[in-house]
Amino acid sequence: MWLGIDIGTGGSRALLVDERGGVRAGYTALHEDMRMERPLWAEQRPENWWDAAVIAIRGVLSQAGVAGSQVRGIGLSGQMHGLVILDDAGSVIRPALIWCDQRSQPQVDAVNATIGRENVLRYIANPVLTGFTLPKLLWVRDHEPHNFARVRKVLLPKDYVRFRLTGEFASEVSDASGTAMFDVVNRRWSFEMMDGLGLDRGILPTCYESVEVTGKITASVAELTGLAAGTPVVGGGGDQAASAVGNGIVEPGIVSCTLGTSGVVFAHMDQVAYDPGGRVHTFCHAVRDKWHVMGVTQGAGLSLQWFRNQLAPGAD
Repeated sequence: MWLGIDIGTGGSRALLVDERGGVRAGYTALHEDMRMERPLWAEQRPENWWDAAVIAIRGVLSQAGVAGSQVRGIGLSGQMHGLVILDDAGSVIRPALIWCDQRSQPQVDAVNATIGRENVLRYIANPVLTGFTLPKLLWVRDHEPHNFARVRKVLLPKDYVRFRLTGEFASEVSDASGTAMFDVVNRRWSFEMMDGLGLDRGILPTCYESVEVTGKITASVAELTGLAAGTPVVGGGGDQAASAVGNGIVEPGIVSCTLGTSGVVFAHMDQVAYDPGGRVHTFCHAVRDKWHVMGVTQGAGLSLQWFRNQLAPGAD
């Protein structure tokens, strides 16, 4: 039996799959409403993701009638680009600026001015965008220096849940590709970007391939969730790369279109290539030593939800 945990925008989901790929059970725990206190802002509490993940894990084990000891391994997926910052005690410093937060355009402009647009593409194979993690971190540095001074680790949403499950600071290549701090071509953190912006390399977690073991369930988490201590947790993938693997987008010539909170067109690549105009994203795939290219809109279902909530409240 295998367990998948997805940290989405609206909720955390747990899915049990048997050795033949059949789904045994699924359980979703909803998150608190997204905080949008100002125009362009979007925040969530990482602690709420963890609470929801625990409920989902307990729920799926109970629903399937499966003991935690029957789970042979755990994979993670989740919303990409969110900024989780931790202090030296491993505590969350402030709510996460998530993928659809757009407040950081001045920081994007500052990166391009400091590093140079052509160098940015050379270092990370993508333009820097407001949705990515790096400009969010720079926004905290510029506007909340008291919080920035406390930063000891930067994690992505699913990787915060990994930390709570295993005690390990780790990420993997597909999700890291969307931070604007990752060298997609060479599948490693971009020290050129970090050094060029005066950022400490040490705040970055260890980065693995998606299939590699990144840690094991701790005794305290085993007691909390019903999982067995020592169960391995693999790198997993960002939501789009993980979804693509599930949809069979793992060889050239296959393309998917996904409409959810955001909208994505996704294609597999055996060899890395990127658009010199920066019009589409090139990221590492969740398949070892493969890549993918995708076009993204941040407001697909999210825009429809806003329209419904503002103009037709209470409508199904």
